[in-house]
Amino acid sequence: MRDSARLSRRSVLALAVAAPVTAVATAVPARAAGPVLGGDRLAGDAVQVGSTTGLPRRLTARSWLVADHDSGDVLAAYRAHRRLPPASTLKMLFADTLLDRFPPGSRHTVTAADLAGIPAGSSLVGIRAGTTYTVEQLWQGVFLRSGNDAVHVLAHMNGGVSRTVAEMRAKARDLQALDTHVVSPDGFDHPGQLSSAYDLTLFARHGLRDPGFRAYCRTRTADFPAGGGKTFQIQNTDRLLGGAWGLRAYPGLIGVKNGYTTDAGNTFTGAATRAGRTLLVTVMHPANSADAVYEEAAALLDWGFAHGASARAVGTLVEPVSEGRGAGPSPASGSVAGRTTRGPSAGRLAEGAGTAVALLAGGAWALRRRRTSGPTKGRHRQ
Repeated sequence: MRDSARLSRRSVLALAVAAPVTAVATAVPARAAGPVLGGDRLAGDAVQVGSTTGLPRRLTARSWLVADHDSGDVLAAYRAHRRLPPASTLKMLFADTLLDRFPPGSRHTVTAADLAGIPAGSSLVGIRAGTTYTVEQLWQGVFLRSGNDAVHVLAHMNGGVSRTVAEMRAKARDLQALDTHVVSPDGFDHPGQLSSAYDLTLFARHGLRDPGFRAYCRTRTADFPAGGGKTFQIQNTDRLLGGAWGLRAYPGLIGVKNGYTTDAGNTFTGAATRAGRTLLVTVMHPANSADAVYEEAAALLDWGFAHGASARAVGTLVEPVSEGRGAGPSPASGSVAGRTTRGPSAGRLAEGAGTAVALLAGGAWALRRRRTSGPTKGRHRQ
C-alpha cells in the first residue's frame, strides 16, 4: 500500500513538474510495484538505452521513445510511461478507432449540429455547415490541419462524441495503451486527458499497418471544399514532412501526427524509413520552442538509424490483445528477456483511483495556469 501511494503521488506531480534528462541508465532499475508493460526498464526515470554511442545529449522533452516499427523493439526511452497531456497526437487513436468505419468516397452534408461543442480556440480546417464533403476530405482535415471541426463531424457521423470517446477508450485497452485516458476525441486540453510516449507510439505503429492511415499522414497538401464548388489548398502542419519555418524535410519521413495545446506544449509522433528500416519516435513536451519537438525527434531518428541496429533493446511495443499476440507472462511471472506483455504499466495509475487522480491533476493544471497563463491560455493551435 505504501508503494502504491508513493507511485500515485509521483505520477500526479509528474503532470506539473518538468524534469530535465540528467542521467543515462545502462542497468535495469529497481522494479516498481507490479509488472511494467513493455519491460521493467521502461519504468525508469533515467534515460534507458542499450548503447549510449551518439545519443543526443541536449534533449529537453519530458518524455520520449525510439522504437523499431517492425520488431517492436524499444531502442531508447526516457520516462516512456509518464502520463502527460497528448494534444492532437491523440487523433492517432481517433483514426485507429474510426478510420475504417466509413468508405472514403462516401459523402456527408455537414449540419450545424455536427459542429456543435467544438472547444473555443480549436484548430480548424474550415468546415462549413451546408457544405458536402467526402469522408476522405474529412480525414485530410484531421491529418493535415488537425482540424477539430473535422473530428467532430466524423464523431457525429459515428453516433456522437460520447459514443466515440467510449469506443476510443475500448480501442486503447485493446492496444494495451493503459497510460491513456480519453476525455474528448480531438486531444484538446481537458483535465484528466492523458497519454504517454509509449502509448502514442503504439497508436502510430498500429495505424501505419493500415494503408489508408499511412497515406493520410504522409500527404503534404490537398484541395479542400470551400463551398459553392470552390476549393482551397490545405497543407500538412508537420514541419518535418515538407520542411517549414527553417526546418528541412526529414529524409524518408512518413509523417504521422504533431500537436500543440497550452497544457501539453508541443507533442510529436513520427515515423521514417531508411534502407528498408522504419523507426518510430515520440517526443512530448520539450523546451518552449515550436521547433524543439521536431529537432529532438529528428536527432533521435538520426541516432536510431546510425546506432539503433547495434543497440540492445530496452523494452518492446506490445501487440493488440484482439490479435492474440499480446498474451504473455502473467503479472505474477514477471518479464521475459526484459519484456512483459500483460499487466498494468508502472506509469499507469490504478483505474479505480482514476477519478481522484483526475481531480488532483486538474488541480495541478489549474494552479499552473494561474501562475503562468496569459490571455491566450488554452489556445489550441494544432
